[in-house]
Formats: sequence, structure tokens, C-alpha cells
Amino acid sequence: MSQPRNALRDLPSVDRLSNHPDTEPLNKAYGRSLTVEALRQTLEQTRAELKRGDNNGSAIDDSTLISDAKSLLEIWLAPTLRRAINATGVIIHTNLGRAPLCDSALKAVQEVAQGYSTLEYDLDTGKRGSRHAHAESLLRRITGAEAVLVVNNNAAAVLLALTALAGRTDIAPNGRGAIISRGQLIEIGGGFRIPDVMAQSGARLIEVGTTNRTHLHDYENAISADTALILRAHRSNFAMVGFTSEPTLAELAELAHAHDLLLVDDLGSGALLDTAPFGLAPEPTAQASLKAGADIVMFSGDKLLGGPQAGILIGKAEIIERARRHPLARAVRADKLCLAALAATLTHYLKGDALAQIPVWQMISQPPDAIKQKASAWQETLLAAGLTCELIGGESAVGGGSLPGETLPTTLLAISVSAPEQAAAQLRRADPPVIVRIEEDRLIIDPRTALPRDEPDLLAALRAIA
Repeated sequence: MSQPRNALRDLPSVDRLSNHPDTEPLNKAYGRSLTVEALRQTLEQTRAELKRGDNNGSAIDDSTLISDAKSLLEIWLAPTLRRAINATGVIIHTNLGRAPLCDSALKAVQEVAQGYSTLEYDLDTGKRGSRHAHAESLLRRITGAEAVLVVNNNAAAVLLALTALAGRTDIAPNGRGAIISRGQLIEIGGGFRIPDVMAQSGARLIEVGTTNRTHLHDYENAISADTALILRAHRSNFAMVGFTSEPTLAELAELAHAHDLLLVDDLGSGALLDTAPFGLAPEPTAQASLKAGADIVMFSGDKLLGGPQAGILIGKAEIIERARRHPLARAVRADKLCLAALAATLTHYLKGDALAQIPVWQMISQPPDAIKQKASAWQETLLAAGLTCELIGGESAVGGGSLPGETLPTTLLAISVSAPEQAAAQLRRADPPVIVRIEEDRLIIDPRTALPRDEPDLLAALRAIA
């Protein structure tokens, strides 16, 4: 028992370690206060190990303790939100940050973030301006909407629209009716459900039809004196097939307007381009919803639009103004970085070069032959590194609550390793981490979703598992 007692007695003080020459670089890199805390915790952990006899008699010197404290500091300050390489083949990967931003959006964010900006300043008048102006003119040109409002995500857009248009007021303390088909009472990512959002808004939920079939007369029979609107929620994250039917948006618009009601369309995925030319099912666009007669349309900025996280409301000026003036609008408004990235992204739609400049659309429109050529080049590199891999046909998914069940043909790299789960874990520990799929005990790499700048780091990480 004398050895542990002697070892405990010989442990240095925190003060001695903090003034050690080897500690000075840590003070400069991490700050003295945090460094002292790491030294103190290292000493406590070492003291506990000695008391338990876990030290195995190994020598403990000041430099070793300082090195352990450095490791602790690195763990404490290591960022958890990091760049990652998406090799899964899921284009809009919710867990990996959804849509990567285009170069012009990144530049716009940096320009606005590194100093002051004209967020709410009108250069023409020298007076206060509106943050809503930065994306409004662009979206009006693209969609033909009378007015636009940008908030921080699409769930907020739906909540704001329902609250402003059908929520509780002095005149309607229980809220006004919002009619929706039972087949559209959907749940989106994170467990958020349309009925819950409607309840939070204060609107009174009126369910009509059945899960698989809802007719126009179901909506008409549900209309009463306190009905405010009809809501259509696009099923952007799942598909219903078989014995199904529901009215078109144009039919709902005609019914709603005949009864002086509003038609509210929650598109979710936010497509501004036609998806059919790429072999995908047609996804309803914001422009088409307005043309069909919707009074207000809501959609995401970071899904098929390919921009930052945002919720976008477009529609009739009077309706948008009601939402803009509601107190909730301030609580869910978009910040300057979001607006800068969104405006830069939207310019590519106006210029007609979205397919070439926006990563989501680059991936969707990428020709199968180009993917195969890239996969073949990667295969040669990995074979030379000693890995066993082959090219196989496969499918990429759009993902992110868009085009459910729709895939694009791709060429996959299938890498055979003795312990695929361990190899995948090693790839996740790379810098930057690489995320892959495992199928039939092989690592599956889809070149479609690996950005051009990712290629050197991806191949380096793969070679490291050889």
C-alpha cells in the first residue's frame, strides 16, 4: 500500500503545473482559466486511478499530466457541428444538413457576416428599411406572387399562416375553422404533426374524408359560418398508392373562393423547377400552386430549392401582409445570414443557371455516364491502395422529405472489408468524417452526393482503411 500513498504524495499541485513551461502553449491556445480547469480535472482523475490501483505502477511526471490535460482541452473544444462528406447517395440528407449551399451563397454569407450590412437600412432614403425586401423582389419575379415573407423554417411558415388567418381573436376566441383532408394529417421530421401545429396556431381543425379518399363534397359539407380556410398539405415525405383520390388544387380553389374562404397550400419541399425531365415524378412547384388559385403557399428553402433553412410564404399581398403584421412574425423571422444565402441562391433561378450552380440540382441533373466515369476513376485509385472493390448499379434518393420513393440511377462503389461496421466507424472518425452505407457486408459509396471539393479527403479516408 506504500506505493500508492507515495505516488499520491508525489503528485504535483495545480499551481506547479499551471506555471510549468510546457503549459504556456496551452494557456495561449485555450486560455489560462480553462487550462487550469483541465489540469485540475486531470489531477483528480489521476488521483482516483492511483487510489483504485489502476495506474499499474507507471511513472507520472509533470509533462505526462500536462499532455493529458491537453487531450482533455481538445475534447472539450472540439466542434460537434462539422463539415462531413456525404457518400450515402441521399441528396437532401436531413441528418447531414440537407442542401449544401452554392458558392455564391457562401460568398454572400461571408460578406454579410464579417461586418455591418444593410439588413434593415434603405440606402436610397437613408432611413430604416425592411429585411423582407432582400428576397421579396427575387421571389416575386420567379413565382409571380404579389408578395413574399421569409421566416426561419417551413414549420414556422405554416404556424404563422394558420395563426394569422384562422387563430384566436377577440371575435373568434376559439379560433376559426381550417378544413383539411384526413389523408393530409401528416407527420414531418422530428415528430412534428400537422394537427399539433394547427392546434398551436389556435385554428380549429376540421377533418374531412378518409385516409385514402376525400371528395370535393366532403370539403363543401364541412363549410360553416366560422370557417376561415381550406388547407392542402402536400405529402412530400411519403406516397399513397392504390384506391386513392382527392380534389385538385384548382378545384379546391374554386370551392374556397365561392364561399369567400382562403386556400392555403403547404408544399413543404419547395420545388421551383420541374423534376420530371430528370426521370422523377412531377413535384408540385410554388408557381403552379399560385396559378391553380392558392391564396398563400408555403415551402422550405433548404430542400429542393437548394438554399439555407428558411420558410417561405408567397401569395396575395393582403394575405401576406396579415401574416407579416402578426406578432408571431417577429419571433420566427429569418436572420441576415439566411436572407443573404437565400437571395444569392435565388439569383441562379432568375439567371437560368440553377442546374449548373446549385449543388442539389447539380446532383439531380448529373448524367449517369458522368457518375460511372467518376466511380471508375475512384475504383482504380482504391484498387491501387489494396482495397477490394467493384462497381455495381444502384439508386440515389432525393431524400429530405421530397419526392418519396423516387430514385435516380447511379453507379456505386462496393468495397469489401473484413469488418464493415468497424470500417464505417473509422470513416466517421476521419477528418472530415465520411458517411457511407453498408449493404451485404460491404461499404457502399455513391459518387453522386460527394461534392467535388470532397473527393481528395474521401479517397484519403478510404485508402486509410485498406
